[in-house]
Amino acid sequence: MPGSEATDEEMPLLPNRNPKLSQPVSFVSQCRRHLTANVSRDWADVILVCFYFVTGLLDSALQPFTSRSSIDIAKGNTVYIGLGLAAPAASTRWIKSGVSLLSFCIGSFLFSRFHRLFSPQHRWVLCASFTVQLLLTAAAAGMVTAAGTPTEMEHIGWQVLTPIALLAFQSCGQAVASRVLKYNALTSVVLTSIYCDLFSDAELFALRNVERNRRTGAPLFLLLGAFVGGRFANSSFGVAGALWTATGLKAVAVLVWLVWPAEVVDESEEA
Repeated sequence: MPGSEATDEEMPLLPNRNPKLSQPVSFVSQCRRHLTANVSRDWADVILVCFYFVTGLLDSALQPFTSRSSIDIAKGNTVYIGLGLAAPAASTRWIKSGVSLLSFCIGSFLFSRFHRLFSPQHRWVLCASFTVQLLLTAAAAGMVTAAGTPTEMEHIGWQVLTPIALLAFQSCGQAVASRVLKYNALTSVVLTSIYCDLFSDAELFALRNVERNRRTGAPLFLLLGAFVGGRFANSSFGVAGALWTATGLKAVAVLVWLVWPAEVVDESEEA
């Protein structure tokens, strides 16, 4: 209509070329963007080193169940299986090692494929992985709380083998997370290569050496976890207390990944 055109005073100085930018982002969209962002690798190695504490805690507290084998160290369990096959009636330790090793292999297969299927470093994928670890550890803790600690080291009933299987399975999630975050040495289940790399480092005594610091922190945290697990096992809290503590630490890990900074994305690359 004549006279309906906007005057110069009514025209905006900078026209809005993208109307979407002026629209408020919904809470659901913000949550989706937060959960689908890749977590930053910066300082994530500190979290991975801390997981060695959980490994030491579980391995030391579960000695009455595992009979000196380990829930997640493949080399030791493989040796015990070989010894058991050589003399099956001498001990039941090889059966426990077999259950642990098989569960660890299945867990590695499933956790790794879960990460590959849903973009490895997405925040929600890491949170989901550690939530599964949390639930499996809680299930093992509940079983030990209900059934108690076995009085005979050679006992291999369901109340012994099931917690071993659950804990070996969940431990793979920590190892796979180290691969996802590209800190391959910090699996939280292997120390031999870390000791070798630590003491063969040409800059072992340098003031600033990040790799040396990681390799030093890993065995120290595992040692601390083993000490705490041993104290639990010999206290009124028992093995169940150690397992519930590990469950709580897994819950903390879920919260940490939920609020961990996102990877900085170069907008020019996206364009």
